[in-house]
Parts: sequence; structure tokens; C-alpha cells
Amino acid sequence: MNDDIYFSDVNNRLETPISQDQILAELTDILSAKNVKADPRKNTHFRKGWRSGGGSALAVIFPQSLLQLWQSLKVCVKTNSIIIMQAANTGLTEGSAPSGDDYDRPVVVINTLAIDQLFLINSGEQVVSLPGATLHQLEKQLAAIGRAPHSIIGSSCLGASIVGGIANNSGGALVKRGPAYTELSVYAQINAQGELVLVNHLGIQLGDSPEAILTSLQKGSFSLNPIAKSNKMASDKEYVERIRNVNADTPSRFNADKRRLHESSGCAGKLAVFAVRIDTFPVAKREQTFYIGTNDTKELTKLRKDILSRLTNMPEVGEYMHRDIFDISQKYGKDTFLSVLHLGTERLPRLFSIKGSIDEALSKVSWLPKSLTDKCMQFCSRLFPQHIPPRLLQYRKDYEHHLILKMSDEGIAEADAFLTDFFSKSTSGSFIVCDANEAKRAYLHRFAAAGAALRYHTMFEKEVGDILALDIALPRNAVDWLEALPEELDKQIDKKLYYGHFFCYVFHQDYILKKGTDAKQVKKQMLALLNDRGAKYPAEHNVGHLYEAEPDLKQFYQSLDPTNAFNPGVGKMDKTKRNCACCL
Repeated sequence: MNDDIYFSDVNNRLETPISQDQILAELTDILSAKNVKADPRKNTHFRKGWRSGGGSALAVIFPQSLLQLWQSLKVCVKTNSIIIMQAANTGLTEGSAPSGDDYDRPVVVINTLAIDQLFLINSGEQVVSLPGATLHQLEKQLAAIGRAPHSIIGSSCLGASIVGGIANNSGGALVKRGPAYTELSVYAQINAQGELVLVNHLGIQLGDSPEAILTSLQKGSFSLNPIAKSNKMASDKEYVERIRNVNADTPSRFNADKRRLHESSGCAGKLAVFAVRIDTFPVAKREQTFYIGTNDTKELTKLRKDILSRLTNMPEVGEYMHRDIFDISQKYGKDTFLSVLHLGTERLPRLFSIKGSIDEALSKVSWLPKSLTDKCMQFCSRLFPQHIPPRLLQYRKDYEHHLILKMSDEGIAEADAFLTDFFSKSTSGSFIVCDANEAKRAYLHRFAAAGAALRYHTMFEKEVGDILALDIALPRNAVDWLEALPEELDKQIDKKLYYGHFFCYVFHQDYILKKGTDAKQVKKQMLALLNDRGAKYPAEHNVGHLYEAEPDLKQFYQSLDPTNAFNPGVGKMDKTKRNCACCL
């Protein structure tokens, strides 16, 4: 037995069954009544996915410390309860909430947002994050010392947690960073004998028992002293080399990539993660955004290949938008755009939480229209003046395909010279050098795109069918990156919305289907076409309950969680308790 693995004093074998009331009583003794929400009318928000999905649970609990989290896990293991770990619940594939009502054991959702401490170590070159800390917290804390986190605002939602990103191999808009990844963490696991164990692979000596380790972590006393550097990775240091290989016939990043499945990284809630140790990055001294438009997809294909293979300096960001999503985002993402612009990112997660509570309350009033808050916000957004700068609107008029390219430091002059030469020979496209206002608004416009697709669907829910959202990773050597759908499939779609991280070849493809269309059949056909193109999916939002896990991913989940106690059913795997050593 390794000296960094510590056993709990309980396992999940009970002499007699325990009632659900007894489970709730034990959890309440640990957490107090205010941190145990068993009334389904009061915990709906935490039992629903960000976009879709949801299910029932015995309770949603809110531990206030790592020690309370550990004690709650012990109760769940002892009482043979299913454990669903949850932080911000901002995932887009239903993976951090219950799914349906067909579980074979009581379900306890453990929300960790209250445990949100961050500890900078080694002069801020790395950080130790507890499970509830968010990317926004980290970005704000690092800004004071001239460092930056793995990800920034995100491509789809605000308030995402750091541990959630690691657990889902999340990607992001930053070209050089790759998927969220670390080999350094502290986590709890249920082994094949049904025993709860705590594993300290943080590379920091914290104590000789679970209680001592978790107390040290909570206090962060270790951060006051220099910490030995580890030979294990705390970020994907190999990603730049990988993305530069533009002739490879595999994607640069995707969730089931077994190269980046390691303990907490990619665990998808199959472990209870207490802390992760991750790298931070120096902030560029100067940045410049270039806005590129073209009517020829082959031109963008060549531009991507040339930049990645010929330029000395890599881009910081390269975000693609098709004209159609430009239009949808401009009209139906305007309130999100203006909220971030004028209120900043710090207040918005709280505002969205309030909106969710209001939506939940209004949904119980039968005579009110559905999605009333969204419809009110959409109406109010029309009262504000045009928010997109004139030169970007002109590019929308002139060009079908848009690329937002950010370069830094020495890369600015190199990119300027490259783009000037590249487009001097072009008859299909051009570029502009953005001022600070144009750059900021271009990124906010791109950020608002994912929510805008949902808003459009909400506003026209009576006229359209379901929304099908795919995030895909294409092979690095793909030439035809924009799909051409067969006519019989194309005619079933009201809107095709394409946007994504162009240099990584990771695309978000949202389809608003026509009324009466069979969404399951359309998805089946879409995935078959993607298979033919050598694509991998999902690329950065993980399988959740919407995708079937690939064999490598299934094997990884089973190795982490042999009894199927944590988040059963993800990847369309079985929800039932798995036969293991404790059941023999």
C-alpha cells in the first residue's frame, strides 16, 4: 500500500438497511439543517442541468469545509447512497446533476461551491485550488501578481469551477493551453472492496490521516513555505507541439483522449476531488487583436496551417464565427453582452443564480408564459443602442466567415506582416487591426454566442423543434472543416450555427431543428457523418448523459469507480451498482 493512500474507518456493508430519514438525519448532524436541502421544491435548481436534463435526489447537501465533505462521503458510503459531485453546475452535457428517476439507490448531490479557497504557491507559479473555487476567482487573484490561469472567461458560461474544468478535461479559447489537466490532486475514491479511501497525490506533505490532510488543506498553511517542484505535470505542457503538427490525422484535443485521462483529470465526477495543483502563466506585456473576414473557407484553412507551421509565435486566441451565429449573437445575446460589458464577470454568476430562482418560482404559476424572464430580458435588450462596432458590422455584411485573432508581444509584428502579405494576394478576404474597444466587443460578441442560440430557441419554441448542440474536434489535417450536410438532413434544420476555437479545430455546432423533426434520429445521422470525417466528440464538454463514452473512457471510469457509486450513468453506462469484491 502506498504511503499516500489513507483508508476511512467505514465501508458500505451494513448489517441492516437504513431508512432515507436516517440518512438525512446523519447528514444533518454533520452539516446542520440549513445545508441539507431535501425538499424537491427547494432544490430543483441543483437537480437540473445547465441546458437540459435533470432528475430526482434524496437531498442536495452543501458542505462548508473539506472535513465536512469527507464526513458526508463516509455517510453516503456507509448507507450505500449514490454520490453526485457538483460545483457550479455549468456543464452543458448534464454530467453534474441527476439524470432521471431510475437509480437503484438513494441519490445525494454534493455541492462544493462553499469550499472555495485558493492558495498560491512558489511565487504564484502554481496554485492549489479547493473544489468550489472558480476560474473568475483565480483570474482576479492572479492579476495582482501578473499571472494568468489556464482559461479565461470561457466559451459558454460564467462561474465555472477550476476542479470542474479538470474533471471534464475542459478546453477553452486560449490556443497555447490545451485541455485543463493536472497529475497533482487530492481525491477520495471507493475501491473494489467498497472502502472509502483518501489519496494525496498533490506532491505536498499534508499529514498522516484523512482528517489531518484535509485540515491542512483547508488552512492552506503549506502555501507559506517553498514547495518542491514536481516532475508530474500540472498543465498540458505538450500541447503547443501537438497543435503545431498540422499534418496529423487525429484531433489536437478531445475528452476521451487517453493521453489526458489521469486520476482527477477527466474523472467526470467518478472521484470526489478535494484539491488540484495547477500551473499559472505569465501575462503578456502587449496584445493586439486582428479581425479577419473571408468568403472562402479554403483561405482560412491555409491561413491556419501557415500560422501554426510557419510563424515563430503562436496565437493567444483564434475564435471562429459564421455569419449566421454573428447575427443570432448580435440580436439574442445582446443582454449577455451588455451585462458583461457594464457589470463585469464578478456579479453575473450571482445574478444568474437569482434568475434561476425566479424562473423556478414562476414555473409554478400555471397561467404565466414559459421562460418569462428570458422574454423580458430579450425585450429590454432592444431598448439599448447598437453594441457592435461599425467596422465589425461592415465585415458581417461583406464576409461569411469571421476569425478573431489575438497575438502577443513579438507575435504582433510577425502576425501583422504575415496577414498583410497573405491578404495582398486574396480576392476573398481581408483583415483589420482592432482598437481596444473593437477587440473587447468582438470577444464579448463571440462569448455571447452559445447563450444566444438558446435564447433564439426559447423565443421561438412554438415555431421550432429541439435544439441539438454538438462540440466536435476535427483531425488536425482536415481541409474541409465546414460541413456540407445531405439535402434530406439539411431540410430538417431551421438554423445551423457554427463557431469555435479555430486553431484547435474544435467547433461548436448548434442546430435549431424544424418543428416535428425527430431530434434523436437527426443526432444519430449527424454523429455518423462526423465519424466518417474522423471527428471526435465531445471535444471539451465531456460525455455527461448525452454521449456514449468510448471504450478507453469507459475503462477509465470503471478503474476509478469499480462499484459504480459516483455519478453512475455518465457516458450512457449502467446506473446500477457494479459487482465487485465487496459484493462477492
